[in-house]
Formats: sequence, C-alpha cells, structure tokens
Amino acid sequence: MILKELRELVCWTNKQLPRHNLVTWTAGNVSGRDHDTGYAVVKPSGVSLDDLTPSDMVVVDMDCKIVEGSLRPSVDTPTHLVIFREMAEVNAVIHTHSPYATSFAALGMPIPPVLTAMADEFGGPIPCGPYCQIGEEQIGEAVVRHIGSSPAILMQSHGVFTVGPDPKSALKAAVMTEDVAKTVHLAMLKGTPIPIPEEEVARGHRRYVEKYGQGK
Repeated sequence: MILKELRELVCWTNKQLPRHNLVTWTAGNVSGRDHDTGYAVVKPSGVSLDDLTPSDMVVVDMDCKIVEGSLRPSVDTPTHLVIFREMAEVNAVIHTHSPYATSFAALGMPIPPVLTAMADEFGGPIPCGPYCQIGEEQIGEAVVRHIGSSPAILMQSHGVFTVGPDPKSALKAAVMTEDVAKTVHLAMLKGTPIPIPEEEVARGHRRYVEKYGQGK
C-alpha cells in the first residue's frame, strides 16, 4: 500500500468532520497531496465515515486517474485536484456543509471580520465565491480565483472549502470557520456586528502567525 502515512492522516481527518458537526451522513470530504509523488489521497465516494479505513482511501494522480484503490473516489475529486494544481502551497483540501457557515453561503454572503478570532485565523473576511455547478472543475477554479489569502471560502448555495499545508491545518480552518459563523450569526440576530478596522485585523493576524503556539 503506497502513501501509508498520508492515507492514515486523511482517513483520520475525514473521521473528524462529523465529530466537529461539520458534515452529516457521508457528505463532505478531505484530501491530501504528496509532493514527492505528485499523487493525492482522497476519500472514497459514499462510504460511511464511521467505517472508513486507511486502505479505503483512493490514490489518484493530478489527472484524476486512479493509481491505487478499489473504490471510486469522491465526486468532488476534480475540484480538489484543480486547487492542488493551481496552489502549490496547498497540500490539503476539505469540503464541508457545516450549517452556520453554509447558511452564509446560501445567502451569498462573506463572513465579515467582526471577531478577533477571525483576524487571528483568517486575516480578513471569509470570502464567498459564486454559484458553480458541482462535480467537475468549476468549483475548484472559483475557489482558486476567490479565496485570496484566506484558508477558507464559502461557495454560494453549496458549502465550505478550506485549504492548508497539511490535513490538520485545513481541519482547524474548517472548525474555526463554523465556530465564527455561529457567533456572527447569533450577533446578527441582535443587531449589526461591529467591523474590526482593517489595520487591527492585519495586526492581529500578523501577531497570531508570528507568536501563537510553541514554534518549531
């Protein structure tokens, strides 16, 4: 079995999606890219996340041809591969339908930077890309065009995509996206959230990137 460690990590990350209330049933998916081989490991289509094992993961090349695996890959695989091909710094893509964040997507609304946690993690608003037909490359192309420097983007009438240098980083972005979406939603029920000035958003993000955690 090739890419054993990446298969294990992608499998584990897929299993985290329902545990963080980011997906229901078999919806959503996680993929990871191996730079050495140029292959991607993706979730198989329609398989219960509870039953998922590393050996179920499907290895594909950047042309969406199966390299190893007995199951069909996720129907969102073409979307993930476009992002990998166009964004060299990205090695993981996650797609969810988390309810609070997807409610903004249903409205075609970005999530404004009204919380310090958003400044820290996202460095600005979480953008919302346009409506695209699902299942092919259009969504991936729109993600690349509209995500900017954010690790997360909403796609109108569809859901959430997050990216990162590895699956755990993309998972953190997905969890944080849903968390801030919920808080902003609750704030909007009471009034109009107060935007944080752009310079403060930039300062908070820079401080977070440079000083948060234990470093390397």
